Amino acid sequence: MLDYQAGDMNAFETLYRKHKGPLYRYFVRQLHQQQLAEDLYQDTWGKVITAAAQYQVTAKFTTWLYKIAHNLLIDHVRAVKPLDKLAPLGEDETMDSLEADSQASPESQLQQQQQVDMMKQCIAKLPPVQKEAFLLNIEMGMTAAAISDIANVTLEATKSRIRYAYQSIKQCIANQWQETSL
Repeated sequence: MLDYQAGDMNAFETLYRKHKGPLYRYFVRQLHQQQLAEDLYQDTWGKVITAAAQYQVTAKFTTWLYKIAHNLLIDHVRAVKPLDKLAPLGEDETMDSLEADSQASPESQLQQQQQVDMMKQCIAKLPPVQKEAFLLNIEMGMTAAAISDIANVTLEATKSRIRYAYQSIKQCIANQWQETSL
């Protein structure tokens, strides 16, 4: 980012290529509306460009980028609908880390797809603040400290959100397994 701030356009292209997929997925998984996710994604990069001159190294670039994204998401949610009305995951969205292995047998692929669907359903049921903390932790590999900076909450609050998200997902999956085995 410092190179881009100094006028190196190739540095911006490198940042964009590195962060475009994860940032876009962040919005899609939070909002579950592709067009809105694309709009906020573009707004985020626009803010990165306009704020480049004021950028200061106080945290990792990723933390700064996701703080911008988080703030845009919060602004949108406050303006449009209450936090607890976010839609469930769409059918075309997949957890990249949970996609079925194309080399596996059809039975194994079916079981993997059922697990992916179950996980998506359980994640969709999380309260938005837990969902955000969980996705940033699992998908982005961010630490609780980085997530607390992004969400502008205490480290303990972030740890609690992550812990409760894991507990809720574990319980949800257990309940679904119990229902399917009856």
